[in-house]
Amino acid sequence: MDSSDQDVGATTGAVLATTTERKLMAKIDWHILPVLCVLYLLAFLDRVNISNAAVFGLQEDLGIESGTKYNTALTIFFVPYIIFEIPSNILLKKLKPHVWLTLCMFLFGLVTMAQGFVQNYAGLLVTRFLLGLFETGMFPGCFYLMGMWYERTEAQKRFSFFFSSTTLAGAFGGLLASAIGKMEGVSGYLGWRWIFILEGLLTCVVSFAGFFVIPDFPEDVKWLNEEERTFIRAKLAKDVGAAGHEDSMSWRDVLDVLKDYKVLVGGLMYFGMIVPAYGYAYFAPTIIKSYGYSPITTQLYSIPPWAAAFVFSMIIAYFSDRFKQRFIFCLFPICIAIAGFAILLNVHGIERRNIQYGALFLVTMGAYSAMPVIVCWFAMNLSSHKRRSVGTAWQVGFGNIGGIIATYSFLSKDAPEYKPGYTICIAFISLSAAACIGYLLIIMSRNRTRSKHAAAAGAADGEVGAANENESKVELLGDLNSEYRYQY
Repeated sequence: MDSSDQDVGATTGAVLATTTERKLMAKIDWHILPVLCVLYLLAFLDRVNISNAAVFGLQEDLGIESGTKYNTALTIFFVPYIIFEIPSNILLKKLKPHVWLTLCMFLFGLVTMAQGFVQNYAGLLVTRFLLGLFETGMFPGCFYLMGMWYERTEAQKRFSFFFSSTTLAGAFGGLLASAIGKMEGVSGYLGWRWIFILEGLLTCVVSFAGFFVIPDFPEDVKWLNEEERTFIRAKLAKDVGAAGHEDSMSWRDVLDVLKDYKVLVGGLMYFGMIVPAYGYAYFAPTIIKSYGYSPITTQLYSIPPWAAAFVFSMIIAYFSDRFKQRFIFCLFPICIAIAGFAILLNVHGIERRNIQYGALFLVTMGAYSAMPVIVCWFAMNLSSHKRRSVGTAWQVGFGNIGGIIATYSFLSKDAPEYKPGYTICIAFISLSAAACIGYLLIIMSRNRTRSKHAAAAGAADGEVGAANENESKVELLGDLNSEYRYQY
């Protein structure tokens, strides 16, 4: 038994006799992280591969190369994606993650394949709408599920590793598109059609395995024995209070969570980051192509910034967990991203394309490192199934309104300098920084207030006894519990 086992056991009575906490957490990581990373990598790939398809002639073939029709096709994805975030997390809890996430995965893979067969603009709009509908549960569902497995001080590395699936998808998508693009004319289909068909088919095939390997909540999985299950539940309860797994959820519960203005600010934190993140994800190939590269070379040049973002994100996550700090590790990457956009806004011309290309590294490294810290910080400061499922869905759902803004930020008429797009990205990422500061001030104020009340209650033992008359009920309050302290 190691010291951490003893700490948990001393306060909860749950101890590990047949294994250690280190081995148990490694076992949990192995069952959760690779599976969810593959799932979200494919979801993000199917979402943004339209940017790769655009380089290979999608707009010209469908007659939408001028005006804002292409931008509208990107935007319509976000309509169902935003609306159904919270209902999706409710269904995930009712149907079990392995059932709901597998079903969603198969359906969005099928729709991605269908995009490869569309013959007109209307068909593209329909498939993009359906893609948003079936992908709506992926991101908040995975973060909600992960949040029910890890303590706050050990979560950031896992959250960032999972979130880095987006950067891997960006790199993998560019590499895959450069290879698939060479299939131009095979069976009479253009290269952009094969990108959708083959990547959608890959998702559908993987989804069948997902049913058997996607994990459920700690209370449900069969690969934990009773000793391990009891220890994990006790460990998490010690960190954030009782999970409330057995409790049902109503729409009144949803409204109760959204009444907390701290939760609303959490949505703004993510909202501000989505604009630059999707602005880059959807338009990076187009921006790189404007530097004078061929379609194949453009796809290959899109890979290194994503790879750099993955490495930097994991470095940020490591130090964030080590120092048990979130705010600083949100703000620092945000500043890096702002610097990248500032360079892109002011440096132009093919003769200076190396500087512009270098700025893309700063943009991806900054934006895609700050986002997982923001989501983890917010999600892990919520406790209980109810508050965490609704809160994470709200943050991601509201935040993705920024995706609509991002899709109209980079218009063809603004090429190749895209000054309005870069200006918009700087403005919104600054909004995110301001929201992070606001969130920090809110939780610092609440911690101080609770500490003062605790000190006052400590001077009156009778009041303490009355306040804790029903200990289990108090624990289920989660982060609303007066004994709970928020992490900075």
